[in-house]
Amino acid sequence: MGNTIYTTITRQSGLMNEMRVVANNIANLATTGFRAETAIFSEYVMPLGATGGSMSMARANAHVTSFQQGALTRTGGAFDLGINGDGFFQLDTPSGVRLTRAGAFTPNAEGELVSPEGYRLLDAGGAPIFAPLDANQISISADGTLSADGNPLAQIGLVLPSDPSDLIREGGVKFKTDSELVPADIATVSQGFLESSNVEAVQQIARMIEVQRSYEMGQSFLEKEDERLRSIMTLVGGR
Repeated sequence: MGNTIYTTITRQSGLMNEMRVVANNIANLATTGFRAETAIFSEYVMPLGATGGSMSMARANAHVTSFQQGALTRTGGAFDLGINGDGFFQLDTPSGVRLTRAGAFTPNAEGELVSPEGYRLLDAGGAPIFAPLDANQISISADGTLSADGNPLAQIGLVLPSDPSDLIREGGVKFKTDSELVPADIATVSQGFLESSNVEAVQQIARMIEVQRSYEMGQSFLEKEDERLRSIMTLVGGR
């Protein structure tokens, strides 16, 4: 198999990976707090040994997440929370603390605020947030202070990783990090709002079309190259 075929196959594989990323972005257009991803192509150059020269291959194994602010949509829910600015909510999961921008919370049977998966929302000190089930009014101020009937009870902890590049996506809208978490002092909380996905629909659909066309061009090249090699084999075999 020629070097050009190897190179084209690696390019096709990279385009397939990018198509999966784009398709996942489009599938999460309506997912609260979802962050769009982009596939990154890199070049792998392999020396050809004694013959000299080298062979270049394309790879698209790395992903970059966009943390651009999504639009805040009013819901009116007392426990629907949107973040303005850079920051994350902290969730207590079986695998440890995870970060998210998805702020749709509800009280569980004990009055603890939990995510749709049942993970507890944590305060600035890392303890669960409790909202009395018999409270007539729950209010949450811009700094994350939760009050029941006018009495302050807890402050929702908004944090940032000390090394933003250390964030690893886990489970769609959750992220993990091994770096130290620091308070997100500039970020504020909006009660009764949810942050929409930051996926740009038109941009993603346009990119999907581009990737599809590029893949089709590569496939056409491989088919023509296969026909050429078969023709050569037929001529050589007929002698």
